[in-house]
Amino acid sequence: MTEFETLFRDKQPFVYRYLVKLTRDAALAEELTQETFFRAYMNYSGLRDKDKASVWLCQIAKNAYFTWYNEQKKRGTLPENADGEAKSLEEAFERRELSGKALACLHALEEPYKEVFMLSVFGGFSLKDVSAIFGKSESWARVTFYRARLKLMERMNQHGL
Repeated sequence: MTEFETLFRDKQPFVYRYLVKLTRDAALAEELTQETFFRAYMNYSGLRDKDKASVWLCQIAKNAYFTWYNEQKKRGTLPENADGEAKSLEEAFERRELSGKALACLHALEEPYKEVFMLSVFGGFSLKDVSAIFGKSESWARVTFYRARLKLMERMNQHGL
């Protein structure tokens, strides 16, 4: 068995669970898991630290999801539950605009704050799981998440959100 096949066997369930939590759709998560491992296979030679393969795979999975999401958005074929249920067109626009600004603030955070926050909040991972992904202690994950929250709130306040 090759190194990549071992990586696939060991990490495929983890990546699938991450995508199920992110997408809330098992079929889409399966499709994106396949896309993630295809991209990982194509770029496997670029993985410098094999111990951080989980973080690398989650990043690829997240990018695959956002690529899918943006394509669906352009086509106007997003499932109704992908953007949430809006009571009115005006409310949906306000929510989308606020979400976009908050997401921009989140993406402006430096690593590892951004990734720890996203894994915990959007990925639904416990801080214990996050610490395992990064190969750090659980207290490191707690402190990093707390600091990420503070930095995000500060940026959002600066932007009037």
